[in-house]
Amino acid sequence: MLATYMNAEWIGSFLYSIIRISTPLIFASLGACFTKKAGLMNMALESMMLTAALCGVLCSGASHSIFIGFLGAVISAVMIAGIISYCAFFLKTDLYLTSISINLAAVGGTVFVLFLTCGQKSTSAGVINSLTIPQINIPIIENIPVIGPAISGHNLLTYIAFMAVGVVYFLLNETKTGLRIRSVGENPQAAESVGISVRKIQTISFLISGVFCGFAGAFMSMGYVSWFARDMLAGRGFISMSATNISDASPVLSLLASMMFGTSQAVANALQIASVPSEVVSALPYITTIVLVIVFALIRQRREYTRRLRLAASIDE
Repeated sequence: MLATYMNAEWIGSFLYSIIRISTPLIFASLGACFTKKAGLMNMALESMMLTAALCGVLCSGASHSIFIGFLGAVISAVMIAGIISYCAFFLKTDLYLTSISINLAAVGGTVFVLFLTCGQKSTSAGVINSLTIPQINIPIIENIPVIGPAISGHNLLTYIAFMAVGVVYFLLNETKTGLRIRSVGENPQAAESVGISVRKIQTISFLISGVFCGFAGAFMSMGYVSWFARDMLAGRGFISMSATNISDASPVLSLLASMMFGTSQAVANALQIASVPSEVVSALPYITTIVLVIVFALIRQRREYTRRLRLAASIDE
């Protein structure tokens, strides 16, 4: 049944959907690259994105300004990152337990704030007149069949997400801060011995991660849709964390992993027009996540096993 819809227009729309769905995953996975390179696993991506999504709607609705709404989203995500950093690196609480606690608090806290501000517990649609970040039509390219509908007409943040891949690569590999983040992640004791403050670098990595999660959250409520809804992320933060782990915190590979997850979600959406049980459609993105994590873990184990064999052979020689 699905094959009857697969013409040039459908293909262009499908590719457009992949890019659109992948945008928040790209932002969040790039943010997680900084904490991963610093030797930390950022499990609070979900709470940062969810808080940013709500604050973006509230700030843009109150100020009638896209910029203030976007700025509010980013600042709120950075504040969450700052709270986690202070608790984990200064008060010495367990990072993972702190992140999980913040995630749970964000789920209930966003609903509570939503109820206080607009009297609704499910969505801000129809109550808060939130603004949306504009879409950009690319001249000439927008008229090319298949490619034009797929690439042109996306939200401004979508194009920023793809450009951010190069920015993150440069920051991690070509700057002093990036070098210190990587050195702390590889050997914190050695970094400390040469005068690098491990606690400071870890805090910086979390704050930068918060900035990218702010971008992702702003896209969800000011680009993907124009309102906030409870649990609207549907696990995107954890999927982004998986994309970063799969790619071993490589910005380019994080982009590709995010696109793979975006493709699985787009396929799930496309299957809704076919006679496929809704339970299977809803589970497909998460099944894909589990399968990819297992596959890439096996690949890394195989490479490590091969490396050890070569090392043992060289020692014997």
